[in-house]
Amino acid sequence: MLNDELRRILRTMPKAELHIHIEGSLEPELIFELAQRNGVSLAYPSVEALRRAYDFSDLQSFLDIYYAGASVLLTEQDFYDMTAAYLRRAQADNVRHAEIFFDPQTHTARGVPIGTVIDGIWRACQDSPVNASLILCFLRHLSEEEAIATLEEAIPYRDKFIGVGLDSSEVGHPPEKFARVFERARNLGLHLVAHAGEEGPPAYIESALDVLNVERIDHGVRCLDDPELVQRLAREQMALTVCPLSNVKLRVFDVMGDHSLRRLLDAGLAATVNSDDPAYFGGYVNDNYEAAFEALPLDVSHAHQLARNSFAAAFLEPEQKRAYLAEVDNFFRQVP
Repeated sequence: MLNDELRRILRTMPKAELHIHIEGSLEPELIFELAQRNGVSLAYPSVEALRRAYDFSDLQSFLDIYYAGASVLLTEQDFYDMTAAYLRRAQADNVRHAEIFFDPQTHTARGVPIGTVIDGIWRACQDSPVNASLILCFLRHLSEEEAIATLEEAIPYRDKFIGVGLDSSEVGHPPEKFARVFERARNLGLHLVAHAGEEGPPAYIESALDVLNVERIDHGVRCLDDPELVQRLAREQMALTVCPLSNVKLRVFDVMGDHSLRRLLDAGLAATVNSDDPAYFGGYVNDNYEAAFEALPLDVSHAHQLARNSFAAAFLEPEQKRAYLAEVDNFFRQVP
């Protein structure tokens, strides 16, 4: 049960967010504002009607409305405003470092230049007190050839993103489909992550590790279906970027009380808590912490571990990482 003191700790502890899709932070109010600014007509008559449509049965039903919402993003300023809005929320949640996913193919397919996307997001990150980096994600329902073309198109902006990821519809699109583009990204010195084991089986986690050579697994909650995989993930301290509210909203778990977060921690896994697509799934990172701690047998020691895991799993320089971890430990030393 989440008491007032534990709620205060969760809200005020320093934390990193490692699984946030910036397009998924686009609140209905801003969608309507940008639609008006850009002369884009929406299928929904009001903010309230659009918010009511956020009732998903699975990943695909979410993606359908997600892509529709992204249609209002046309100019560099649009991408700046969306990112700045997220970073203000992150700062309010005491996020000290964020690694932000973006989906260039969602926008280039509509004729928006990739530079417009990257420059708008990146510029907002430079203007925020939250330390933030960008991870370019490939849409896995599209072909690897399209992913390769996207990566090549992004190379002139290589100094503005730190890694590549893999997202969108998981089932039927195993990680090995993208082996060549991940090899190319690795040769460019980029960090590698991939969504695996959300709706897909544990085998997708294994192929993300063994074929794509990723450094972090996004979601990964289905690893518990394979005890040998769990042992491996614990042994290698392979971080999982878990998104509790998203998992419930997309019916990976029926209710938060069924969520595997406590079991992942008990198994020695480097789980972290993140918001995924907060505008669509019911909350930002602190909302995810509070919902999980309300429903599961988690306490202050788990909060400390999750905060540490978030920075330990981040793509930070060693000195920066040590400083953040020390900040976490100092915070929890003050906890009665």
